[in-house]
Amino acid sequence: MEAWTVLLLGTAVLVVAPSAGALAGAASYDSEHAKAERQRVSNHVVQGTLTEDAPSPNRFSSRTRHPVEVRWTDREGTVHTTETRVDAGTRKGSSTDIWLDARGHVTTARKTEDAQWTTAIATGSGVAFAIWAVSGASWMTVRVVADRRRMAEWERAWARIEPRWSDNRP
Repeated sequence: MEAWTVLLLGTAVLVVAPSAGALAGAASYDSEHAKAERQRVSNHVVQGTLTEDAPSPNRFSSRTRHPVEVRWTDREGTVHTTETRVDAGTRKGSSTDIWLDARGHVTTARKTEDAQWTTAIATGSGVAFAIWAVSGASWMTVRVVADRRRMAEWERAWARIEPRWSDNRP
């Protein structure tokens, strides 16, 4: 039983995990790429002006981008105000990009190609790791059960032999 388990789980670790990880990563990339393409078609960018200073960078904070209020004017001349994230230390009056969806609502910028690849690699690696982890846990479970069974067999054999062995002692 143990040998068959090692063979099956070894196959899972060496063949199934990398294949499943690659397929999951490819599917994730395709999904992210299609989403970014839909955003590219429907979303557009406008220039906004900061109405306040962004906090200055300091050694006590790891934040490099901060939410600040910005103002922009749409095509009809209506002035809008919203909050967007800008680099630390950006000054009032500076311009920044604001992404709007097809209805004119503020949205996030589409994912860059690097971000799409990062998501795909993380997804594929996560799937492969999950298969490896389940395979490892399964192998350990089979090992523990097999060891317990061997120990129980050894105890039964010892219970049969020990009295005869003890009787033959000087």
